[in-house]
Order: sequence, then structure tokens, then C-alpha cells
Amino acid sequence: MDSQLGLIEQSFNNRYTLWVHEALDELPDSFTITDPSISGHPIVFASRGFLKMSGFSRAEIIGRNGRMFQGPRTNRRTIMEIREAIREERPIEVNLLNYKKDGTPFWMLFKMSLVFGKEDGRATHFVAVQVPIVSRKHMRNSGMSYSEDGGGSRLREIVFGSCRREVCSDSLLDLDRVLALDSDDTGLEIEDSCEASDLEKRKAATAIDNILSVLTHYSQLTGRLVCGKRCSLPGMGFISSSLYISLGRIKQSFVLIDPHLPDMPMVYASDAFLKLTGYDRNEVVGQNCRFLNGVDTDTTVLYQSSTDKGKHSNRASMHRRIKAHFGIFFTYHPSVMLLAR
Repeated sequence: MDSQLGLIEQSFNNRYTLWVHEALDELPDSFTITDPSISGHPIVFASRGFLKMSGFSRAEIIGRNGRMFQGPRTNRRTIMEIREAIREERPIEVNLLNYKKDGTPFWMLFKMSLVFGKEDGRATHFVAVQVPIVSRKHMRNSGMSYSEDGGGSRLREIVFGSCRREVCSDSLLDLDRVLALDSDDTGLEIEDSCEASDLEKRKAATAIDNILSVLTHYSQLTGRLVCGKRCSLPGMGFISSSLYISLGRIKQSFVLIDPHLPDMPMVYASDAFLKLTGYDRNEVVGQNCRFLNGVDTDTTVLYQSSTDKGKHSNRASMHRRIKAHFGIFFTYHPSVMLLAR
């Protein structure tokens, strides 16, 4: 857990200045930010408004996946829609029933957006905002009035979010199966379903804009710019956030190398590899494996590996040589190379 907390700290510190936490906490909105490159797609930031609304402490939230807020009456079809949006790296806005720490269910408008690295077009974070949906039936029964032009501003805006469970490659099939289960929705009555108003939708959109504005500003100070839309097309070596999530389930120490890029850089490093070597992810990705060499590294094995990597007939012997000298397993594929401890 300590190693994951270290990765969570790096998730923000490597791209934003240290003041970004304070700036995000000054926003009146309630929301969470998640990092798909860390195993489990955990929450790496939770605003004060989110903590106040949900009843959880920051220590209980950070490092956890957003599915912790789901419960028995959470609509499974809606969750599958969110998972598909994560897989496809696109925004989504849905009505969803979630649960507070004390078990109280509530309806909210869930709005998710992405943060992209400007230099490589990679999705670095997901921002999720939740605006509570005020039941029109409840308002009528309690004698409350509501107006779209701001009359509802007295209502407390509570916004919090969470990225949903990571998606598998067969999630489309899962979605088809879930959509077929119309009669198995745990007894939710039709009148219990809530639809967000135009005002609530505008509140969610404004919250997203404010959060992205803060992240963009504090990324400019580090030179690692982010933006709310993909600013450049991902090139070779690009790994999508859905693949990051799937690779994060593998607990072994390994890296992926792209043989098609100049100097064959590492394009992915597992959490276990970072813990083993002591490097940060941004110090590894983009580098050739030779930077791991030292004075005791057998250069003859390195030379044999580089000359044999594309020869199918010598691949088995290359595996044996590398494993014998480095205690690691190496495999080669025309599109990717895997180096595992």
C-alpha cells in the first residue's frame, strides 16, 4: 500500500506544482480525480466538498476505486455505460444512484471528463463530478419552489465523482448481457428514478470547466501541459488508458518495449517494477533499458540480445541467456517486447 501511495503522490507531483492541491480544494465543487496508469485505477484526489457530502475521510478515499460508492440499488446498466466510456476515453453524463458512507442512497448527475497530456495526447487523469438531483416529487411535497434561472441556487450543490471499475476487453459483451436483464434491477420503482434538470447539468459542466482550468494552469508552471481535449494524436508507443488499467491487474515486475520506435524505448512500466527499481514512472517511460545497466552488467549478453532479438531461430537461446545473467524473463513479439523480473 505504501508503494501505491507513493505512485499516487507522483501522479500529481510529476505534472503539476505542489499548489495544485490547495487550488483544487478552494473550488466549491465536490469531485474526484483518478489515474488510469496506476493499478486499480484509484482515486488520487478528492475535494473537500466530496468528503463533506459523502461522509468519508480523505484517507478512506485516496487509493480506492470509485466502485466503493455503489450499492445494491445502483443501476448495473448505467455502470456498464460508464465503463465503456472509460474504455473509449470519452466524456459521459448519466443519472446514477450511489451511496454515502452511512449507507444513505441518493440520486445524482454523474459527469465524467478526461485530462490529456498535450505533448503525447495520452489520457493522464479522469475527472468525475456529481451533482445531486433534487427530486421534483420531494420538492412538491415539501412546498419548495424551483426555477431554472437561478431560483434553485439556494439548494446546496454537492458534487462528487468517481471513476468506475476498470474495463475488460470483453466489456461490450458484458454490456449486452446486462441490457438483457431488464427484470433484474433489484426492485427499483419507476417513480424512484430521477432525471437531472437543465440547471443541474449546467452546474456539472461549470464544475468540470473550473477543475480543468486549475489543472491546465498548474501544469503550465511545470512545462508538462495538459488540456481537456486531446491536443495531439497519439503516436507509436501510445498506450490507451484502458490498456493501462488491464496491465495494472498484473502484479509482476515488468516493462513493455516498442521495437518500432527509435532506440526501442520502454512504453510501460508496472507498479512492481517501479517499486523494485526505485524509479518514478516518468523516469522510466521513454528510456532505453540500457540505463538500468551498471558496472557489473555483462556487455556480451547485451550484444547477443540486440543481435538476436529479431531472429526467430535464436529466440529461445536468447531467452535462456538473458534469464541466466539477469534473473529476468524476456520475450519478443513483432509489435512489443516484454521484459519481466
